[in-house]
Amino acid sequence: MVTGGHQVIVVDAANVVGSRPDGWWRDRPGAARRLLRQLTALQERLEDTEIVVILEGAARSATSGPDAPDTAALRIVLAPGSGDDTIVTTTAAITNGHVTVVTADRGLRERLEPTGATITGPRWLLDQLEQS
Repeated sequence: MVTGGHQVIVVDAANVVGSRPDGWWRDRPGAARRLLRQLTALQERLEDTEIVVILEGAARSATSGPDAPDTAALRIVLAPGSGDDTIVTTTAAITNGHVTVVTADRGLRERLEPTGATITGPRWLLDQLEQS
């Protein structure tokens, strides 16, 4: 669990969803909705932590429609193009706290190094979600 001081967790939603072979590829918006619900539950139990979720491609539609979860507790960023580009610019723009980015993408990890963010893989986040 994240503790001490203001924390920001930036979630590469596509990478986290893709880390579990649960059939997500058949319904990308549905898989993103499930992740958003889990992240909302996690957000409710974390103090002094903000969760920022980057959604790209078909997963962007997870925040609209009758099945859309209540994501008011999260900060959702809809990538207009490349999710990786959006993750880098969003992370670089955060100046008010310690940033942890959740991704297993090696190329993205390299691009994030100059931001000073801590980078961790999806397993860390999935463990947090399982505790929720």
